Amino acid sequence: MRTRFPRIIAVGLAAAIATCGGASASPTLPAVRSGGGGSHAADLAPAVARRIDADVQQVMQRFQVPGAAIAVTVDGNPIYTSAYGLRDRERALPVRTDTPFEIGSITKQFTAAAIVQLQEAGKLQLDDPLSRYLPHAPHASELTLRQLLTHTSGLRDYFDGPEAEVDDLATRPIDFDHLIARIADKPLDFPPGTRWSYSNTGYALLGKVIETVSGERYRDYLQRHMLAPLGMVHTFTLADSDRLAGMAVGYRHEQGVLRRSPYFHPDWSGAAGFLVSTLDDLARWDAGLRGGKVVSAAGYAQMKTAFATADGKPVGYGLGLFVDEVYGQARIGHTGGSQGYTTADEYFPELGLRILAFSNLGDKKPEAGITMTNLVFAALHPDIVAAWERPVAGEVAAVSDSAKASFRQLQGGTTYSAFSEDLRGKLAAGVGAGLKNSLGPYGAPTGMVFKGTRQGEKGTLYRYVAEFGPGAFIGYTVRLDETGHVAGFAIE
Repeated sequence: MRTRFPRIIAVGLAAAIATCGGASASPTLPAVRSGGGGSHAADLAPAVARRIDADVQQVMQRFQVPGAAIAVTVDGNPIYTSAYGLRDRERALPVRTDTPFEIGSITKQFTAAAIVQLQEAGKLQLDDPLSRYLPHAPHASELTLRQLLTHTSGLRDYFDGPEAEVDDLATRPIDFDHLIARIADKPLDFPPGTRWSYSNTGYALLGKVIETVSGERYRDYLQRHMLAPLGMVHTFTLADSDRLAGMAVGYRHEQGVLRRSPYFHPDWSGAAGFLVSTLDDLARWDAGLRGGKVVSAAGYAQMKTAFATADGKPVGYGLGLFVDEVYGQARIGHTGGSQGYTTADEYFPELGLRILAFSNLGDKKPEAGITMTNLVFAALHPDIVAAWERPVAGEVAAVSDSAKASFRQLQGGTTYSAFSEDLRGKLAAGVGAGLKNSLGPYGAPTGMVFKGTRQGEKGTLYRYVAEFGPGAFIGYTVRLDETGHVAGFAIE
């Protein structure tokens, strides 16, 4: 239910932490390769398959991931499928390649596609105000459906609040009106269309729009117009309790101990993230969406086009899809994260490459699902990754030393001597604690690669990539003051 772009603000620059995966200092848990459900590596060199296996197991050990499943297609043809570890630790049941996992916010693709379908049927328009369909929704007259779809509405997220409190509430049923009431009296964070901020609230409202316009329950709409036509017989929802017996059990770390994740009531996710699926079914969805079986080619083009704010800046998100890049390659897809699962569905259009990764570990910092898609890409295209990892010319040793020292201090959270006096005080006053919690679990970087400079409003910005092993990296940018201390930084 959460995004790969949670944001923390630091002096001088916006520090945006993208959980691309990373290293854990926790004790290791052996990763067991599962033969259940089969594994498949057609047309893939044995050495590449061995590298994928080794890197996946390394990540599973470092993160303490109980189980995972991965599938890779090129131009729609499967070239690799495998399952690892346990879907149920208590009963020692292995993950199979057909094990269902909760896919979290990957559900947003389905919701967005449903809205596009309804537009193509002439039943709504993306630029209609929300008030046309839900007149009593918060800020309904100020927002459009497109702004809800692209996370540019400014609406607060109904999950906002102390984590322990929300964890407890999310175990209980809640109706739509009470869910939305959690943010009803909150002002918008910004004028709609001017900024980007991930909000599950927008997708909950879109689910209700689908019901209002179609006259069908959201779940029934998906079944009739998407799942059944595509033959997705192994996709269901968290509300389908009679079908949950065979799915992977979710886990997460609490106080450093791996535990079964708490129950997550489907009322809290709905159109924002309550689907459960398998590798094969999600591959059917991806092929159908891209192939014109869900929406038209023009509709899909809208979905995969990044929205631009009022000042013309693209936000890296289209309609239910992130539109960004990794390793210098264009990438379209979505991640999913809930109490006990992280998943990723990533497509690289220039290569015709699709990578799916499911895990039953809910930790968001680092995030196992996206890390596994990254490491699979690296195994398949080592030359592309090697070129991306190569440092650029112009590195200044003293600046790099400051970058490395300051990053270690953000991870440790105990001393901030590498930072300017002003920023040091802000970190010590509380900002640093959040950064420590976000960055510390990645462990010590295996490298800090210089990626060049650019001019900012207050001086030169030096860009780096901190690497943490297979598939795990974080962008880190610093600005130094005249004394050589870090006066501003960004994490992305």
